[in-house]
Amino acid sequence: MKHQHDTIEEEIRPSLGEIGRWPLALRRLHQRLTPRFARPEPRRHALLYLQAIVSDIPRKNGWQIAEHAKQLRPYGMQRLLSRAVWDVDGVRDDLRTYVLEQLYRPGDAYTIGVLDESGFPKRGNKSAGVKKQHCGVSGRVENCQVGVFLSYVTTQGHALIDRDLYLPEDWLSDRERCSEAGIADTVPFRPKWELALEMLKRAREAGLPMHWVVADTVYGQAVDLRNWRCRNMATPLFLPSLVMSLSALQPRNGGCLLAEAAVADATLLHKQDWQRLSMSQGTKGPRLFDWAVLPVLHRGVVDSCHWLLIRRCLDDRHEKAYYLVFAPPDTSRQEMVWAIGARWHIEEDLQATKDLGLDQYEVRSFIGWYRHVTLVLLAYAFLVGICVHDTSHLPTAGLHGQASPREPLIPLTTSEVRHLLARLIWPASCHATVVRAWSNWRRSHQYWASSFHTRRRLDSG
Repeated sequence: MKHQHDTIEEEIRPSLGEIGRWPLALRRLHQRLTPRFARPEPRRHALLYLQAIVSDIPRKNGWQIAEHAKQLRPYGMQRLLSRAVWDVDGVRDDLRTYVLEQLYRPGDAYTIGVLDESGFPKRGNKSAGVKKQHCGVSGRVENCQVGVFLSYVTTQGHALIDRDLYLPEDWLSDRERCSEAGIADTVPFRPKWELALEMLKRAREAGLPMHWVVADTVYGQAVDLRNWRCRNMATPLFLPSLVMSLSALQPRNGGCLLAEAAVADATLLHKQDWQRLSMSQGTKGPRLFDWAVLPVLHRGVVDSCHWLLIRRCLDDRHEKAYYLVFAPPDTSRQEMVWAIGARWHIEEDLQATKDLGLDQYEVRSFIGWYRHVTLVLLAYAFLVGICVHDTSHLPTAGLHGQASPREPLIPLTTSEVRHLLARLIWPASCHATVVRAWSNWRRSHQYWASSFHTRRRLDSG
């Protein structure tokens, strides 16, 4: 009979020593932000804020973050997001630099910028930019804010590097409402595609290597964004046929004029034009589809740089997606497919950051949104950096240089790193004074809130 042995400490990976070095990595990242803060108190609060974000407190709002930081009142954390003097765009630039250091390796030809948006459901009408609009989280029109995001994808991993809050045009036409939300008169209206373009320009001006840019239909239908070119950059953009159904496709000089992708599919493609390729690696193996490509006329000629790429599902050949691709002439079909497959990484990034509290803020101001979201993105980049450098899943070298047999593990994930940090390094406060003080604070706040609302109803009645 095989005897069961207890697992010894040395077999558990990562080791306590490795986990113990992770907080030092966060402190080093935080030290890089020093020039962005005018005073030491907000800078110290920023570190406590980052630690609370990677903890497992139920909600990452000002009250619970302050309680986790063992503060007796929420004012310091609230001030960090509102009136404290610090350069949030400078922190964004530090975030981008840090992600580049963690994810980019010289010679990496697989560097992709992915654009997408996310909705933040809200109540009321005071939060900056809130209105009834399409919310990607629920898939329907509801009262929400919408943020536009840019993710950076390499062979090492992926993380969000930039963000902008979309302000509807009717919001900016109401200057009194803007003033209440802290939106300056100098803030212009920018459609979502223009916010995305500004983020791409910032990344390129910062020297971020980026061989591809991938986006969905919201951005693919913007002509100015599609026409934006940078040297050594190809730009595939998701393009459903419904958006581009302008006129019939007509074959010209071996190519086609893009107007209705479905017509091109039906009239110009044959069985031998389809090729089965993997889009990306999923949890159940390669994500296989059939792919076909057609040249697209650009300014009246076939330039071997503009293509219509069609994706067909294996189990339902009527289910298809269409992509407009700009790429250098020697770009293979597989490279195009890989680039398009990278678009789903931003969905993973947005979900992971929402697990960190990206959408759990309770601020209404314009600057408050940017500050909270930027700090969450920074905390997520820190977790990604730990995962990139982790080797706990790799076999160790034994005698004679042979790999030592160990229990197989998947690489560390950001959620697993956060779980370890939350339980071992930054658990929720259980100090008796802090716990009692916050119980007293909540009861006092609820009393005065109830008293205020009662008085207001009586005065209005």
